[in-house]
Amino acid sequence: MKNSPPAMDPATRRWRAALFLFMLATGVSMASWVARTPAVRDALEVSTGAMGLVLFGLSIGSMAGVLASGGLVRRHGGRLVITVGAGLLVAGLLVIAGGAALEVSGGVFGGLALFGAGMGLAEVAFNIEGAAVERAVGRPVLPVLHGCFSLGTVVGALLGMGSTAVGFPVGWHLAAVALAVAAAGVWTVRAVPAGTGREERDAEGAGGAESRDGERAGGGGWRAQVAVWRDRRLVLIGLIVLAMAFAEGSANDWLPLLMVDGHGTGATAGSLTFMLFAVAMTTGRFTGGPLLVRYGPAAVVRVSAVVAAAGVALVVFSSSALLAGAAVVLWGLGASLGFPVTISAAGEGVRDASARVAAVSTAGYAAFLVGPPSLGFLADHVGLRNAMVVVLVLLGGAALITGALRRRPGAPAAEVPSSQPDLV
Repeated sequence: MKNSPPAMDPATRRWRAALFLFMLATGVSMASWVARTPAVRDALEVSTGAMGLVLFGLSIGSMAGVLASGGLVRRHGGRLVITVGAGLLVAGLLVIAGGAALEVSGGVFGGLALFGAGMGLAEVAFNIEGAAVERAVGRPVLPVLHGCFSLGTVVGALLGMGSTAVGFPVGWHLAAVALAVAAAGVWTVRAVPAGTGREERDAEGAGGAESRDGERAGGGGWRAQVAVWRDRRLVLIGLIVLAMAFAEGSANDWLPLLMVDGHGTGATAGSLTFMLFAVAMTTGRFTGGPLLVRYGPAAVVRVSAVVAAAGVALVVFSSSALLAGAAVVLWGLGASLGFPVTISAAGEGVRDASARVAAVSTAGYAAFLVGPPSLGFLADHVGLRNAMVVVLVLLGGAALITGALRRRPGAPAAEVPSSQPDLV
């Protein structure tokens, strides 16, 4: 009989709870913005094409934040990066709210750039922190951490739908969300220990094997982010996270339109289908921990990729809109664990853990943010349903290489808990 994992001390418990809370808050903020996008477009009185240019601010900011975050964590530690990211998130929401209220497109563009930068900085840092908590407590944490974000998107979408229904001004709505995110950020920063990623680098450097700038020992420069990709196993993990993140991002970007244009449903049915996908993602992430403990990450992600592929195939090839709508449950459940489990596998052990997590996180977020929009160009030629075959192929490829997720000999593994782990 396996021993139960060691009890968490109060500081570690607060650390984990803080990560959960702020990921929930970021999910609420993202979905609140998405739900009020039509209202913002109407307030700005711009065309759909012009609104697309405004939305480009979010992509620019997000990728800038994602690309910068890993190196900043290596130099300064996760807490400082989370602090900056939270500040940019709040500032971005307030600028968006002001831009919408004043009907200034440039203000909304700038606010989205700030918001995206804050999101990118914070989320990579949160993955590094979450992997550190997993190593400290000996049980899965990242699936629930990402589940909190998914739960936040459900809450934010419901709040956005309700605010739209009662005609609540979009500026005041986003300002209220900004205040809630600020409160969550203050509590989080106070609970997160200082220098998580930086301390790992310093510990390696203490052995005397480092160069002056610390890069030989996995220092904070960009060379460290590139050097970790010399590990063949990490390359395979990166390919898995690319496929799974692409599958998740494709649903986020295209699922409502896929149901409307591809299956002839109404706009409301398309939105409800996306809500069903978000609920399935949340459910998978909150309930996946025991499966990971019992069967291991390689088997779980292999089955997850196959389940997600089955869902995508039914959505693409089924002639029934009802069956396609139900199949998004498989899509969401299958895609739910791919991102957090691959991040966890990348962070096994101590050496270069933060650089490895940052590298895989960056690959995943790049696939999530940049990959799915490219399907629009393909859809112009073959239709949106047929374009989703790309997602199907990537999921099939990921299922074939999940052996890379098997735990390395000597790497700490979570023990089977005597009961479902508590969340706070």
